Amino acid sequence: MTSQIHEFKDEAAQNHSFINSPHTTLMRLSIPVLFSLVAEPLTGFVDTAFVSRLGTESLAALGVGTTVLSSIFWVFNFLGIGSQTEVAKAMGHGNKEQVLQVAGLALSMGAFFGVFLILFLFPFSATLTHFMGATGAVHTLGMDYFNVRLFGAPAIIVSFAAFGIMRGRQDMAMPLWIAGGVNLLNIVLDPVLIFGWGIFPDMGVTGAALASVISQWLGALACVVYVFKRLGRPRKPQLSQAVLLLRVGRDLFIRTGMLTLFLLLSTRAATAIGPASGAAHQAIRQAWIFTAFLMDAYAVAGQSLVAYFMGAGFIHQARRVASVVCGWSLFTGVVLTLGMLVGQQGIVMLLVPEAAVSAFTLPWLISALTQPISSLAFATDGIHWGTGDFQYLRNVVILATGMACILLFFFEYQGALTLEKIWLITALWAMIRSLGGVLRIWPGSTHSPLIMESFIRK
Repeated sequence: MTSQIHEFKDEAAQNHSFINSPHTTLMRLSIPVLFSLVAEPLTGFVDTAFVSRLGTESLAALGVGTTVLSSIFWVFNFLGIGSQTEVAKAMGHGNKEQVLQVAGLALSMGAFFGVFLILFLFPFSATLTHFMGATGAVHTLGMDYFNVRLFGAPAIIVSFAAFGIMRGRQDMAMPLWIAGGVNLLNIVLDPVLIFGWGIFPDMGVTGAALASVISQWLGALACVVYVFKRLGRPRKPQLSQAVLLLRVGRDLFIRTGMLTLFLLLSTRAATAIGPASGAAHQAIRQAWIFTAFLMDAYAVAGQSLVAYFMGAGFIHQARRVASVVCGWSLFTGVVLTLGMLVGQQGIVMLLVPEAAVSAFTLPWLISALTQPISSLAFATDGIHWGTGDFQYLRNVVILATGMACILLFFFEYQGALTLEKIWLITALWAMIRSLGGVLRIWPGSTHSPLIMESFIRK
């Protein structure tokens, strides 16, 4: 039986499309990921557009509810990242039983954590919305939105896990179709439930929450049905696999927390400088977030490919994936730099108030020139996710965020902090992350999975 597994592994890995067409394969995997990643913020924009017609209080309540819930839900994305790596490794090894084990465990944990969040957070909805600074009508509406949206927690976290399973199998198209369907349904339900239509009463901001919950549950159902159809019914989960995913969750939780901390502190610092600085920073930050989606698409595709070849024992192909992913990411970063420089006036016209233009120009230039550096940070994140090197990534982000926060506090304490310095510190933050990611591959270190002798195929 073991020899049959190895024969299957060898044949599948040796015939993988990446070996003969690396660039085409990466693009084929990356493009669907890009569109599925962009779908969520576009839907958030539509939600904002509809709710804004209800007035400032409803819009503020939407902002409070989505900020809190998005931060909480995103912590559990470790199920998607961890299951993607483990499924891809098992596919590379030709171990279908392991794929079923990981799939069953990830979906079960997603459902468990979702129910846990409902039971744990529902009693604290008033406290959490108040913590976000909401008072009066904003607090009441925000709490209503939070309480309804919270019931979508199991669906969201199960979908995280299911998307990781699909992407681990290098099936990037189905997550796109499901994400697109969920967001399209949400857009259709929004006006019906927010403003009322026919037998449906107008529910205001609560209707926006209900539209999201209905869409998310139908999307989760589609995910589970598809996974079961493609893989069969998952086996009973094993405790050892649960410990592995929880360990991944610990490292990713710390890493995500440190990333979020720096972004929050840099935004707070920019706002404290003055209204013009805060407005300019927000415009630059929105552009930075959008470019991050482009880079994440390469990272997700690279993660699946690296994990697949690591599972097959083809270390040289995993390193080749790293080269191709970093090459395309760096090229895209240069293109984004040129695009940001050429499109500067358009961004000014669309997003920057006249009073903030003078504060915008130089920080925008710094952000544009940083794109190639940031591209390597995202690319190497995906590569090291694929090798399962989560602890190393956690430590690099702790180092980068620690140094960046020290500089922010130092200049702020000296009264010498400017928006230009904030974006120079952001460039340093990205440089430490990218340098740490690249050096782990080239030349590598003794403990790097990409050079460990035990992974080298004889």
